[in-house]
Amino acid sequence: MKIRSYFELVKFSHTIFAMPFAMIGFVYALRTQGFATERSWGVLLLQVVLCMVFARNAAMGFNRWADRRIDAANPRTAGREIPAGKISARAALLFVVINALFFVATAATINPLTGALSPVALFVVLFYSYCKRFTALAHLVLGLGLGIAPVGAYLAVTGTFAWPPCILTLLVATWCGGFDIIYALQDAAFDRQYGLHSVPARFSARNALAISALLHLVSIAALLWFGSYCPQNVWLWAGQGAFVLILLLEHLLVTPTRQRNIGIAFGTLNGLASSLLAVFIITALLAG
Repeated sequence: MKIRSYFELVKFSHTIFAMPFAMIGFVYALRTQGFATERSWGVLLLQVVLCMVFARNAAMGFNRWADRRIDAANPRTAGREIPAGKISARAALLFVVINALFFVATAATINPLTGALSPVALFVVLFYSYCKRFTALAHLVLGLGLGIAPVGAYLAVTGTFAWPPCILTLLVATWCGGFDIIYALQDAAFDRQYGLHSVPARFSARNALAISALLHLVSIAALLWFGSYCPQNVWLWAGQGAFVLILLLEHLLVTPTRQRNIGIAFGTLNGLASSLLAVFIITALLAG
């Protein structure tokens, strides 16, 4: 039961948002190397997955710890693990520290660059938790935190920077920022009351959804840009088409006057979008 509480604390199921893009970055990097690496690609893949898990555990655990009093005051989040007493604040913080140390240690075993940059990545994903206290751009900081994944996976394989994985970071940052705005519609009134910053708290629901849609247009443009670096085949085009259609459906389901579908749009559709895109683009990279 305690283990289950920790899984709920970090919303482990939401790993599906960033993990598929890390896999795209990983396979793209392998392709640029001719699928030849100094070490087993299976070992590298395990290291990348572990880094993803440890970093996300640290980020989500820290977010729940930092927001414990806010969550307790919000009726929607009062049942979360820390305010509900399922996990103590001290235990949650210890969980964060352990995962952060494992993340840095694992990154250091990959190559010198990933080891050196791991504290920077950790700072970004932890810093997000305080952003809504002073800026409505918190949605994009969250997106940047998730968008580090494909660059990190690429660096794990190649040890060097390149444009294509950075384009994936732009894709993920704007995609995540857009759907996080939709999710934040639920707390707009609470955020205004408690002086917290978000796009829905600052603007009307209509304008917030318009900003979300604009961010998703940037995501689509970034997807097409990244696609120009990939083999041009039916798998790529199918993946791009599916991603665009799912984003369109997301904006059709949630409107200023109809917000009951936020849970479906946020979790189900975005998880499906990232998973399908990864399957199709990885297949395109392997087939090309």
